[in-house]
Order: sequence, then structure tokens, then C-alpha cells
Amino acid sequence: MRLLITGTLAGQVGAASRIAVERGAKVVQADDIATALRILRSGKGADLVLADVKLDVASLIQNLEQERIAIPVIACGVGNDTRAAVSAIKAGAKEYLPLPPNAELMAAVLAAITEENHAIIHADPRMAQVLALADKVACSDASALVIGPSGTGKELMARYLHAKSRRSDARFVAVNCAAIPEALLESELFGHEKGAFTGAVARRIGRFEEADGGTLLLDEISEMDPRLQAKLLRALQEREIDRVGSTKPVRVDVRIIATSNRNMEKAVAAGEFREDLYFRLNVVTLQIPSLSERPKDIEVLAEHFIQHYARANGVDALPLSTEASRMLAGHPWPGNVRELENTMHRAVLLAQGTQIGPDAILLGGATPAPRGTAGVDPALVGRTVADVERQLIIDTLSHCVGNRTHAANVLGISIRTLRNKLKQYTGEGFSVPMPGDGERSVA
Repeated sequence: MRLLITGTLAGQVGAASRIAVERGAKVVQADDIATALRILRSGKGADLVLADVKLDVASLIQNLEQERIAIPVIACGVGNDTRAAVSAIKAGAKEYLPLPPNAELMAAVLAAITEENHAIIHADPRMAQVLALADKVACSDASALVIGPSGTGKELMARYLHAKSRRSDARFVAVNCAAIPEALLESELFGHEKGAFTGAVARRIGRFEEADGGTLLLDEISEMDPRLQAKLLRALQEREIDRVGSTKPVRVDVRIIATSNRNMEKAVAAGEFREDLYFRLNVVTLQIPSLSERPKDIEVLAEHFIQHYARANGVDALPLSTEASRMLAGHPWPGNVRELENTMHRAVLLAQGTQIGPDAILLGGATPAPRGTAGVDPALVGRTVADVERQLIIDTLSHCVGNRTHAANVLGISIRTLRNKLKQYTGEGFSVPMPGDGERSVA
């Protein structure tokens, strides 16, 4: 783990550094926010930022968000300063750590923020076959394409490949190609020079350079603009990239893993994805089956999520009742493992007594609305099609905790169509869920 300590921490830098190093962290220190941002933009990166509350923590977090540098921030200060702690948390800090640092508390916070688990929980033979193939190809540097429906765990599989590879000691960097606007994705991948475009206030190292020596995940690559596909193909062929606004190429050594929830061959046939790039990426293909196609995984995953969320919420991990297990086994799981995870999170919070019973299993996240005698939902009568469509899209996005790609898949529309609809609704003054709104999902 790489820790960036920002500020003097009232003279406690040495103590904090020693504790972090003893826990296996590599520590870098910056005196102020400007220096910290320069370090992060340089591509040296960090897994966690520990920031002194005497600095403008809100400004630090705002800059990180504006420049799409996804790093958790922990605020810290001398003593139990409640006002400073509340202010830092409101600004977006993940936690507040009082100083001088308590070794056990600091270790627990670091572990909680940076915890990663690459194990893939399974019991079904179909998933075992996929993992057997993954084990065979993980040690190579060949590009890999992981395909499967949304919510099946494609990013988890990519992390599994990295953890099993010769590059496991280097960085794993993930980019969601569907979540970043097309105009910004080129800069996100390849970086940019200061002044290259409006808003480029400083040089920014791109994800390719950040992942040098390691693995770069291009999540939902099928949503990438064709123009950018051509530049990506050159980067893969030549093993060098060009920052936006620069004429000097940069050599990179990166293994590419790409994911998609679409049929890539159909996308190629329709002219939506470059055939030469598809073949360059498709050296190895790992097809992850939907959860309904691996029914033996349902119960073991449910038990795994019960244990996880019971610990996270400080409650007892209750067993599933027989009827609740039957409900889970009989559900089609259109949202796959992600839907199962959210269902079990709710169940842990709602369960009463000594078991998780059927009353705690809310499939789909809500109780179905009552229907009239003619089979028509009374709530729909008298409303326009556009009004119902808007509610359906926003409710689905909320159910998918703001994940645009997953929501588009559930709705059966393209990510571009969904984005256009959401832009329209925002312009009309409607509240649109942002990524991460709702329950946490890691599947």
C-alpha cells in the first residue's frame, strides 16, 4: 500500500509514518496540497491520502474529483476536534483520525480503507471452468477480454488475473470507459500537458503511464468512441502513447484486460467496434456466465454477503431460513451477483429473530405495487408515456446505485441513449441518481 501524508500533522508525521511502514506501507510526504496534487498528477500515485485538517481538505477533495483522481482521503488532527472532524467528513473525507496516532486504530483504519479481496466465491462447475482457464492464462502478458452480463463480476475477474500474474507487485489501474464522457476519456487514458485544452490546469499523467509495469483494466470497452479506438490500437501495437497536447511519445509496458457486457462480434459486424482492435484484445476470452446459469453459486454467495455485511454493520450473521433459501434459488437474478449482494445487504439489516426469513428478502429491492382488477397498475392510469418512461429510467438507475452501464443493460437501451435521457431530465429539473448513490456494490 502507498500512503501519501499531506501536511505537517502538528509534528506527528514521523510517528504516523513509522506506524504505516510497520504495516507494510510505502510512505511519501507532502507539506501542502499543491505538492500533494503534483505528486498524484505525476503518475507516482497513492492508494490513500492522510491529510492534516489544518489544510483545506475540502479543496483537496474537490481537486481530486475534478481531475478524476479516485483516491480515498483520511483527515487527521491533534486531539478529538469534533468540529474539524465533522467538517472534514462533510467535505468528503472517508474517516477522521485523531493525533497522536494510536497504532491499533491507525492500522484498523488503513486496513478498512484499503482492503482488497481477489478471491472469487463459487461452487458451481461452470464458474470453476472459467477460473481454471483464468489460472492458465494469468501468468502471461497476453491481452484478455472478459465478457458477460452486467453484475457478474467482470472487474473482480480482472483483478484476479492481475493478482495471479507476474505483474502482481505492480499497479492495477481501472478505467470505466462508459462512465467517462467521450471528450475526457482520451486525457484520462493518455494524459495531457498543461494548457492542452480548457480546464487542463497542469500536466496530468494518464492511466497508461500510471499502470506502467502493471495491468490496465478497460472496463466496458465496447462503449469507447471509434476515433479513440484507433489511438488505443496504436498504443497496443507500438507500446507507446501520446499525451494530449504533446508531440513526444512515451513508452509504456502495460498488460491490457478489457471487459464488455455486449456481444463483441455483433458490435464488430455492426461497425460499432474496430475489428483489428477486437482481435488485438481478444487473445484470450473469459466468458462469465450469468448467475442464473450457475445456480450452485447462489447460496454460497448469499452466505458470503451475509457474513460480510454482518461484520460491516456490527450485527450477528444469521442463517438463512429454508423458505428464504428457496426464494433465492427461484429468482431469475437479472442483476446477477450485484443484485444478490444488494438483496443480502438489505436482508442483514431487516432480519429479525434468529434467522433471515422471507420477510427480509426483498427481491428487486421493493414490494411490487398493487394492481387493479383489470391487471393495470392504478399508479399508471392518467399519466403520459414520457412521464412513465422517466420514472422507470430514474427508478432503475436508483436501483442500480447510479451505475449507468448496469442500468442501461437492465433497461435494454444503449449507454448513449441513457445518457441523453438523463441529460434531458437534469435540464428539466429532475433529480438524477449519481454513481454510488444508494447501497455499496463490489460485485
